[in-house]
Amino acid sequence: MTTLDLPATAPPARPRREWPTLTAVITWVAAGCFVAVILGVLASVVVQSFSTTWRGGWWPDGLTATWYGRAWSSTGMSQALVNTAQAGIAVVVIALLAGVPAGYLLARRAFPGRSVVMLLMLLPIILPPMTYAVQLAALMYRVGLGGSMTAVVLVNLVPTLPLVVLIMVPFVEQISPDVENAARVFGANNRRLFTRVLIPLLLPGMLAAGILVLVRTLGAFELTFFVSGADTQTLVVALFGAISDPGGVPISLTAAMAVTYMLVAVLGLANSLRFVTPSQAIRQRHR
Repeated sequence: MTTLDLPATAPPARPRREWPTLTAVITWVAAGCFVAVILGVLASVVVQSFSTTWRGGWWPDGLTATWYGRAWSSTGMSQALVNTAQAGIAVVVIALLAGVPAGYLLARRAFPGRSVVMLLMLLPIILPPMTYAVQLAALMYRVGLGGSMTAVVLVNLVPTLPLVVLIMVPFVEQISPDVENAARVFGANNRRLFTRVLIPLLLPGMLAAGILVLVRTLGAFELTFFVSGADTQTLVVALFGAISDPGGVPISLTAAMAVTYMLVAVLGLANSLRFVTPSQAIRQRHR
């Protein structure tokens, strides 16, 4: 009885180890240095907000949380926080209510001068706010709205409303007109077409636009500074007022205000991102 000699199987080849390219190494090192610098700056502000005195060493002489209590009670930060929430919500709601229909009309209607209108909408977004903040403030005071929350909302709508329109135009264009025609065939009027068909399809774009408007409103300084009063200033304006106080506000107090401002901005952005993410909006747009 003979045995068959089976051919010997070759051992599996080891996968070749690929070393990162020089470009990848430089990119990762640069990104790591950038993140380290940002985190270092943020960490120093947080530590400063808890320090009693800090004479330039690596660590303050003592830690305390009393600066946050003083910032809340003596600098008007509590009222500024309420004003920031009111202004942010109002600007987002009004910008979406007016910007979504305007974006739909610009996407669906061809008319002479459409490209000029789109170009003009870019100007408040790309121009520095200081170039038109003084003129807007003069107009608000001339009509009797200076120092009011209405003025704060109106001036912040100047750059944010065109932003919503420009964001919504490509989202509307990716919806086939056949969808609207089919809805009309089945008896949908303009109101039902917009609320039952278009709004669900445009929801990712609306949420993305709302997030950008909220972030921009929270960080708007020039526009709010020139029209707000003592009772209507937002957090960023209150922070600037504390820093520029000729009486000499302690640096730890301004650091506590800055940390509070950062927390409000991060919490607002994180809460908004619960409903939509930029990648989700892009995937929805390309479907």
